[in-house]
Amino acid sequence: MRIEPVFLFDLDGTLVDSVYQHVLAWKQALDSEGIELSVWRIHRKIGMSGGLFANQLVRETGMAIDDERLERLRRKHAEAYRGMADAIRPLPGAKDLLTFLTAAGIPWAIATSGRLETAAVNLAALGVDPGEVPVVTRDQVKFAKPDPDLFLAAAARLDAPIETAVVVGDSIWDMLAAARCRALGVGLLCGGYGASELQQATAFRVYDDPADLLVHIDEVGGRR
Repeated sequence: MRIEPVFLFDLDGTLVDSVYQHVLAWKQALDSEGIELSVWRIHRKIGMSGGLFANQLVRETGMAIDDERLERLRRKHAEAYRGMADAIRPLPGAKDLLTFLTAAGIPWAIATSGRLETAAVNLAALGVDPGEVPVVTRDQVKFAKPDPDLFLAAAARLDAPIETAVVVGDSIWDMLAAARCRALGVGLLCGGYGASELQQATAFRVYDDPADLLVHIDEVGGRR
C-alpha cells in the first residue's frame, strides 16, 4: 500500500517574502523599549517561539524581559509589521506550488509561529482563505517552534499521520520541529538561512524557493 504524503508549510520566508519586514518590525519594537539588539541577531530569531525569543534576549542583552514587557513588545511588533503590509509579496512559485498540490489531490496546510494578527497579512498576500485551507497559528497551540505542536496540529487538521508529512520551512526552527515529530524536513533558502545550517538541523533536501521545490517535487514524494 502506497502512503500518500501531506505537505505542511511554514509561512514567513517559506511561502511569503516577509522575513526582513519582521526583522525591521522587531527592531522598531525593541528600540522603543530601549533594548539594543543588532539586526542580524534579530534575524536569527525569526520563526522561534516567543518564550525562546525572550530567553535569548535576556542572555544577549542582560536586560529583564518579564511577561508584561514581552507582551508589549509583541503588540508593538505586530503594529509595525501591519504597517508594512503593502510590501509583503508571495515568494517566487509559492502560488504555483500550492495550486499544483491542490490539483494533484495532495493535501496541504500552513503552520506558522506567527499569531493571526500578523499571519493574516501574509495569508492575504498569498491569496489563501483560512476558512478554506487548514491554517494553524501560534494562537492555537501551547508551544511554538522548535516544539512540534504547530506541525502536529496541522497534520491533525488534515487527518493524516505526522509520519507521512513533508514539512517545508526556511529556518532551523522549522527543521528541528519537524525532526521532533518524525516528519520529513525540507528546507528553503529564501528566508536567509544557509543550506548547511538547514541540513545540520535535519533537512532532507534544500531548495532555493517554492519555484525550485515545485521543479523537484518528485524528490520529496509529490507527483506531477
